[in-house]
Amino acid sequence: MPTMNELRAAVAGAATEEAKAHALQQLLAHAGYLYYVKDAPEMEDYEYDKLYRELLDLETAHPEFVTSYSPTQRVGAKIEGDFPKVVHGRPMLSLGNVFSDAEVRTFAERTERDLGHRPEYVVELKIDGLACNLHYENGVLVRAVTRGDGRVGEDVTNNVRTIQSVPLWIENAPPYIEIRGEVYMPHKEFQRINEEREAAGLPTFVNPRNAAAGSLRQLDPAITASRNLDFFAYAVGSSEGSDIHAQSELLERLAQYHFHVNPHYRVCKTIDEVIEQIAHWDVARHDLPYDTDGMVIKVNSFEDQEQLGATVKDPRWATAFKYPPEEVETIVKDITINIGRTGVLTPTAELEPVFVSGTNVARATLHNEDFIKDKDIRIGDHVMIHKAAEIIPEVIKSLPEKRTGEEREFSMPAHCPICDFPTVRQSGEVAVRCSNPHCPAVEKEKIIHFASRDAMNIDGLGPSIVESLIAYKLIATVADLYKLTEEQLVTMERMGKKSAQNLLKAIEDSKSRGLGRLLFALGIRLIGAKAGRTIAEHFPTMEALQAATVETLTAVSEIGPTMADSLVAYFKEPYNLELIAALREAGVVMAEEQVEPSGTELEGETIVLTGTLESMGRKEAGELLAAHGAKITGSVSKKTTIVIAGAEAGSKLTKAESLGIRVMNEAEFLELIKDWN
Repeated sequence: MPTMNELRAAVAGAATEEAKAHALQQLLAHAGYLYYVKDAPEMEDYEYDKLYRELLDLETAHPEFVTSYSPTQRVGAKIEGDFPKVVHGRPMLSLGNVFSDAEVRTFAERTERDLGHRPEYVVELKIDGLACNLHYENGVLVRAVTRGDGRVGEDVTNNVRTIQSVPLWIENAPPYIEIRGEVYMPHKEFQRINEEREAAGLPTFVNPRNAAAGSLRQLDPAITASRNLDFFAYAVGSSEGSDIHAQSELLERLAQYHFHVNPHYRVCKTIDEVIEQIAHWDVARHDLPYDTDGMVIKVNSFEDQEQLGATVKDPRWATAFKYPPEEVETIVKDITINIGRTGVLTPTAELEPVFVSGTNVARATLHNEDFIKDKDIRIGDHVMIHKAAEIIPEVIKSLPEKRTGEEREFSMPAHCPICDFPTVRQSGEVAVRCSNPHCPAVEKEKIIHFASRDAMNIDGLGPSIVESLIAYKLIATVADLYKLTEEQLVTMERMGKKSAQNLLKAIEDSKSRGLGRLLFALGIRLIGAKAGRTIAEHFPTMEALQAATVETLTAVSEIGPTMADSLVAYFKEPYNLELIAALREAGVVMAEEQVEPSGTELEGETIVLTGTLESMGRKEAGELLAAHGAKITGSVSKKTTIVIAGAEAGSKLTKAESLGIRVMNEAEFLELIKDWN
C-alpha cells in the first residue's frame, strides 16, 4: 500500500480531474483506515475536511467520477419499507457453549479423537454485538447482510457502509469473498447516546448490543452514521479464489485487507494454553472499551475444520466459553433526584457500597419512573446489581422475598425539588421534567456544560465555582459570566485576587472559541461537539444558521431531519434569541474562522506529545506544531520522527527510546518555537 505522502503526491500530480478524483478517493480512504482501524492518524481533521470537500465538489460536477467505494458514498438514501431478505450462500451457524474448564477439556478430547491428532487452537474474544456478512466482488463492497436466523438475513448495506472501519474496497482481494464479523457499539458511544436519549425523554438502550442492533436496522443511514458503530472481522463465508488455510492466517489477511481485527487473539498449542487465556480474560475483559460475551475457541487449520464438519446448528470445530455474570447484592438506602440541563428529573439509587467488576459502587441510575415501577424497586430493598456494558452500575432486580415491611415505595415528586415548580410528563415520554425553563438547577447544569472542555473550555470554572457564583447571586445564565468583575469575585469565599484574575482571563479567552464550539456549548438538543463543528463548517456565521430552514439544513449529508428540526425550534424561542443577543453584545465570536497554516518549518515531521508540559497544554502545543507543518499523532510508530516529552512521560517515551526516535524535552521544544510568531 502506498504511504500517505505518496498518495498526497498522486493527488498533487494528477493530470486530469478524473485522475485527481480517483487519487483523492484513495488518499481519504487510507486516511480513514489509519484513523478508525489503526488508531494512528496521519492527517489532521482540517486537511481531511478540506480534501473531502474538494472530492465532493469534483464528484458533484462530474457524477461519472463517483465510485461505490468513494468516501463520499458512505451515507446513502433512506430505505422505504422493510429490509430485503437475503439467503446466505453458506449458513452463519451459531456456536455451542461450554461453561467450565472441564467442559473445555471435553471439547478438546472429542476434537482430538475425531481428528486422530492434537490440533492447534485459536482463542478469540467473543464480541457482544450483531453478526454481519459482507459481500465483496472484485474488491468492492456490494452487499452487507445480518445473520438473521443463520440461513436468511436482512440486507443492511446502506447502514454498514456508514461504519468507518468497514472498507468499501479491499486491495488484492479474490474475485468474490464474504467477510464475516461483529458490528458493535463501544462503551463510550453507548454512554453518550443514552445520556442524550435520557435528556430528550426517550427510552434508553438496555445494553450496547441492543443499541448496535437497533442502530443497524435504522431506515435512515444518517441515524446509523451518527451512532459511530464499529466492526471486528473474524471469519469468511463463501469465496472464490481464496488461498487461506488457517484461522490465524485469515486474521492476518483480514488486517492486510484493512479490516479492524481484534488484536487479542492467541494461537495455542495445547488446551492448557487455551484455559490460561480464558482465565486471563476473566479479569482483563473488564478493562476493554467494548462488551464481550465470552471466549471463542477454534481449531486453527481449515483442513481440520473441514474434517470435523458441523451439526445442524453449530460447527464441531469451535465452541464458545461463557463467563458467569458478576451480580452483587446490596441495599437501596435512598432514592435521590438529579436534574439535568434539559430539566429531566433522573432518579438515582443511593446504595450500600459494594465491590463490582473491579470498582466500588455506591450509586446507580434508575433512569426513570417506569423503570422503578417495572422492577418494583423500593427504598430499603435488597437488590441485585451489575455493570451494564461492564462499566455502568445498574439495578437488575429487587429481592421482595427479603422485605421486612419497612421498605417505602417511591414516586416522582409533583414539584421540582429545587424551584418548586410543578413537574410534568408529556404523553409518550418516559421523562419527568421541571416545568420551569429557568430552573436554577437547569441553569447550573447549562453553565457547567457551557464551560466544559469541548465547549467554551473556561479553565477553572468547574461545578463548585458555578455553584458558588449562583449562590452569591452573581450569575443566573451563561451570558452573566461575561459581566463578572474582579470586585464581585473576590467577595466569594476562597476566591482571592489572583484566582479571580485567572478566572476572568479564562472567561475572556473563551469569547474566541468560534461558532462550532458555541453551538455545542449552548446545549441545543441533539447538537454534540462534532455536530457543532460540522454545522459551523456549512453555516459559518450565526446569522446564516438562524436564517437556515429544515430544507437547507438537511441538504448537508451529516444533518438529519430530527437534528434540523431541533435547530430550527431552538432559534424560534425568544429566550434563546435573547441569550444569543446577550452573548454577542458581550463580544462572543459567532463565526467560524478557518485557520491557515502559519509556516512550513516542520513539514514532513510526524510528532507525538506525551507527558505534562508546564508552558502550555498538549492540545495547544499540538495545534501550534500543526500550524507550522507537522503531523500530530497519538501513538508512537516507526513513522514518528519526534517525540516531545513533558513531565511524567510514560510508555510512549519508552517506546520512542527503543525505536531510536528523536526525543525533545520541554526546554528543547520551547527553543524550537521561540522565533515563531
